[in-house]
Amino acid sequence: MAKRPHIVILAAGDFPQAEVPLKALREADVRICCDSAAEALVAFGLEPDRIVGDLDSLSPTLVERYSDRITRIAEQDDNDQTKAFHLALTLEPDCITILGATGKREDHTLGNVSLLLDYAREASCPVEMLTDYGRFTAIFDTATLPADPGQQVSIFTFDNSLKITSAGLKYPTDAVVFDSLWKATLNEALSDAFTLTLSHPCGVLLFFADHR
Repeated sequence: MAKRPHIVILAAGDFPQAEVPLKALREADVRICCDSAAEALVAFGLEPDRIVGDLDSLSPTLVERYSDRITRIAEQDDNDQTKAFHLALTLEPDCITILGATGKREDHTLGNVSLLLDYAREASCPVEMLTDYGRFTAIFDTATLPADPGQQVSIFTFDNSLKITSAGLKYPTDAVVFDSLWKATLNEALSDAFTLTLSHPCGVLLFFADHR
């Protein structure tokens, strides 16, 4: 049976600088670039395996050089990150890691991060976002999650009826009303795992800061 690929999607936000996302970029089986992200990847010394988007910001030089690996999608209902994600699914990945989703315009950052919930629902493999400062992942029901002792953890959900009971975090979340994004940020893991018990199935975004 053929090995299922680890796919890295490189979005067109800030190019990674930290070693963890750069390692993921170097070791990926398949690198899918969102439009002009291909320019940054080539400048870094790596080549894209696929390029996806409407190509409105990709230089004619790279359009010509990589014409055999370009998927041009002009529709504007989805952003280039989502187009790249849907292409990644067709390659039957073992996991999908998204880089470059944050930075530059803040509205793009918020939109890209929130889309991780949609991707995690749709995919049959793990999907996460790496930044220079940590990792975004998603859960949809009660879960026990590994962490480093002292690692900062932030919790986000868009359902203000959700109640989350926590065990293993420095600040209990039991009384938190999730009616604003800041409400459960900057918590801290007390040991090598913590548990979040959800009052009902619901999409929850988690950010694990790098333990420094």
